[in-house]
Amino acid sequence: MKKLRARTWICYSEKVAAYSTTKLCFCLAGEEISSSVKTNSCIDEERQAILVFKQHLVDHSGRLSSWMGHDCCQWEGISCNNNTGHVVKMDLRNPYDFFDGEREEWRNASLGGKINASLLSLKHLNYLDLSQNVFDSNQIPKFIGELKSLQYLNLSYASFRGEIPSSLGNLSSLNFLDLGRSWNVFDLGSNFDLSSKNLNWLSHLTSLKYINLNGVDLSSTGVSWAYDINMLPSLLELHLSLCPIESIPLSLQRINFTSLLVLHMSYNGIKSSSFPGWFFNLTNLVTLDLSGNDFGDSFPSEFSNFKSLENLYSSEIGLKGLIPKVSGNLCKLKVLRLSENNFDGGIEEFWRSLSNCPSNTLESLDLSNCQIESQLPVFLGMFKSLQILNLGENNLWGSIPDSIGNLSSLRTLALNSNNLSGSIPDSIGNLSSLRTLDLSYNKMNGSIPESIGQLYELVSLLLLGNSWEGILTEAHFINLTRLQDFQVGNINRPMSLILDGAYDRVPPFKLFIIYIINCRISPGFWVWLQTQTELSDVALLGNGISDSIPEDWLLKISSQPSYLDLSYNHFHGNFPSHLKFPNLMFIDLSHNQLEGPLALRCFPNVDFLFLEGNLFSGPIPSNIDQMMPKLQELLLDENHLNDTIPPSICNMQKLQILSLRSNQFSGELPHAWNMESIMVFLDVGQNNLSGKIPTSLGVLRSLEILKLNDNNFGGEIPDALQNCSSLRSIDLGDNKLSGKIPLWIAGSNISKLSRLRLRSNYFSLHILDLSHNSLSGTIPMCLDNLTSLVNDDSYEHNYDVLEQATLTLKGEELVYNTTLYLVKSIDLSSNNLQGEIPEEISSLIMLGTLNLSMNQLIGKIPSKVGNLRWLETLDLSHNDLSGQIPQSLSSLTSLSHLDLSYNNLSGRIPTGNQLQTLNFSSIYVGNQWLCGVPLSTQCPEDDPFIAKDAKEENEDGKDKLWLYVSVVLGFIVSFWGLCGTLILKTSWRYAYFQFFEDIKDKVALAIALEVVRFKMFLF
Repeated sequence: MKKLRARTWICYSEKVAAYSTTKLCFCLAGEEISSSVKTNSCIDEERQAILVFKQHLVDHSGRLSSWMGHDCCQWEGISCNNNTGHVVKMDLRNPYDFFDGEREEWRNASLGGKINASLLSLKHLNYLDLSQNVFDSNQIPKFIGELKSLQYLNLSYASFRGEIPSSLGNLSSLNFLDLGRSWNVFDLGSNFDLSSKNLNWLSHLTSLKYINLNGVDLSSTGVSWAYDINMLPSLLELHLSLCPIESIPLSLQRINFTSLLVLHMSYNGIKSSSFPGWFFNLTNLVTLDLSGNDFGDSFPSEFSNFKSLENLYSSEIGLKGLIPKVSGNLCKLKVLRLSENNFDGGIEEFWRSLSNCPSNTLESLDLSNCQIESQLPVFLGMFKSLQILNLGENNLWGSIPDSIGNLSSLRTLALNSNNLSGSIPDSIGNLSSLRTLDLSYNKMNGSIPESIGQLYELVSLLLLGNSWEGILTEAHFINLTRLQDFQVGNINRPMSLILDGAYDRVPPFKLFIIYIINCRISPGFWVWLQTQTELSDVALLGNGISDSIPEDWLLKISSQPSYLDLSYNHFHGNFPSHLKFPNLMFIDLSHNQLEGPLALRCFPNVDFLFLEGNLFSGPIPSNIDQMMPKLQELLLDENHLNDTIPPSICNMQKLQILSLRSNQFSGELPHAWNMESIMVFLDVGQNNLSGKIPTSLGVLRSLEILKLNDNNFGGEIPDALQNCSSLRSIDLGDNKLSGKIPLWIAGSNISKLSRLRLRSNYFSLHILDLSHNSLSGTIPMCLDNLTSLVNDDSYEHNYDVLEQATLTLKGEELVYNTTLYLVKSIDLSSNNLQGEIPEEISSLIMLGTLNLSMNQLIGKIPSKVGNLRWLETLDLSHNDLSGQIPQSLSSLTSLSHLDLSYNNLSGRIPTGNQLQTLNFSSIYVGNQWLCGVPLSTQCPEDDPFIAKDAKEENEDGKDKLWLYVSVVLGFIVSFWGLCGTLILKTSWRYAYFQFFEDIKDKVALAIALEVVRFKMFLF
């Protein structure tokens, strides 16, 4: 018999995060392994040990069914030495790969159970592979450390748990060790399955060439892991990704593993001020992955020390500044991934340095999500070796250069989520190897060139989020035989793009994903499209398709789709109830003309069901909780559904959003809400529901938006609602509620509340509307606790897109939807509120509308009302308010609507600033003691005649008073001045009387002379 050479070369390629590393080969020498040519059968003792091992395994798929008979060397996965018959290899790796998408097959073929110690009988075993199986909840057996002949040990992705046994350190011949657990296996949020407190046991395995500990928890090792690894002089490849080691020494005294070719240390959360210096002593590195760590913000020049580096992965490592230049040894790079860093400025210097490399070998370049602001260089086409170019999620602008067509090796071109403009260059058709073209979410326009049809290898054509126009015809698709994913349109606005096709042609491709949004689909293309029967994701919304529901087509694809969106079209008729979509997770048939009963049995596993805006009628099935146990969001608003809301809806523990608005439901709202519910949004508004608001709603701790408006609910608002600590919006408007305003609305329990609406308006911290009810009592003094009306807030509005409201603002009913969160209003009008307006209301400085009209309020208008600087509407009409209007009202510069009519206000109407523009008498009518502009009633001091007389009379009185005072004083001064002098001075007295005697004589003489002259005149 012919022998095989006693050497087996084991080659492997390790897959990490969808890219392949350098292939390395290790030689397991010293054994001759049997094949179809054999000399000896297996040793009976070893055969018995293998059978005992099998008894403790779980093999649902029958993979080990060949383990029968006497010659175990012929059994599946078992290999023996040709000379001795000893078992040297056991390869029980799952034949299906979880990471290749064969998950169901992988699960079915997985071995389970326990690893039995009978393997110790296989003393010559040098190869053991149990990878990609499910030995759940089992620790790695310690006895494996006694298999001293092992050179190859692979226990990766096999669901082992607990501490890695230190006994593995006894495997002194081991040169391949793989204990990695990928972070993608089942649950991204699960705890680490394997852990090790230190790697001291590893330092004893000096023959190791390959180590994979991906996903093993090494957080307790501190920096010691690096010193232990440094004890392995033969090491060629090291995988330590997702091990949360966090700490790394900046220096090592002597580097013993300088032969290292591959180093993966991504996503460990390492935070270091700089790159460790010993990295740059590993000059033989071919592949280096440091992604998902933080090594400071600069890219050190020492990277050029890596004379053999071909693959550099440094995404998400906190780099800032300019994109590093490529020069020196870095010109040998084949793969460069620097995505998700914070580079600023342009990319010109990078391109220029890359173009200066003597031999351009770069095959893959990823600079996505790096804040790059630049144009694409016109010389882009010179990088002919590029196979992958990803510049998505940046701020690139300008047009795509024609030179792009020179990248003849390009397989992936991703320029998505930028600000690129212009049209697609015709030269794009030269990229004959292109498999993925992603130009989505830019500002591109124009027609889509027919040269797209020359991309024979194209698999994904992604053109969403632009403004295309023109016509897409068969010429664009006829040669795209490999096309699987086609996306075009714009979710935000209709496009003039027309998709046209022939009725009698079958497309050359088989699509798995198709998104056509807000385009125009011709009848021919619609028929053409229905030839696609292998679809998994379908979105044909807003395309104006007018047809009955395509039953035959849906029947053909029903077993595949996980996503189906036919919304905003003109589909009509009944939805076929006999169809079943077992894999469908998302379905949107909203805003069509579908009618008949709800066909909920069609969607047993759906998570999101949107049927709003149709003509569906009848009740919701009473066992909806059993029919759709996974449902998370259910939108049935704006239909013709009736009957009662089934109580079973309270049992849907995964349901987060429920909207039944604008139907014809009657009866009471179900009372059996339970604490396990995670409901976030509940809207049953605009129906015919009655009874009291269930107190059990108070157990919905996750509830953020509650809308019960426009029904016939009565009674009081239950205090239990204050237990809904996540509430941001309550709408109870247009019901028959009564009782007092609950004080808890401004309490700390519901501090997130931003809208409370009890009419068809909102009672809010943004909006508080209790209008048109029969509420009594006083306005709470704690209104100043409504912090969003006191401070400028920044609440998240995750579900506001589902809300709309009709608010009475500025005397008019206005519909708000997307801007609803900006409205800040208090409306307590048309109730029976009594007492005074609390002064605390003046603290709500962000308030835009205050309406307290149609109540029985008394007292004065708060004097500090002028503090409400953003107030646009103030309505206090139809109350019993008294006193003067505060002058501070004139400081409300934003005020555009004011109504103080029909109160008992008095005094002059203030003037100034914004009040000068509010000069309508209707604002103040019904206040008989008010006066001044703009009323015709003048204030008393404003009469011109009365004012003049009063002024003159006032001035005359003052003059007379001063006249009397001066006369008296003059008499006193002159009398006593003369008489006093005459009495005291004798000479003055004699002269005084002599003076009067002389005057008397002169006067008598003058009179006598005048008498004589007169007589002479007569005669």
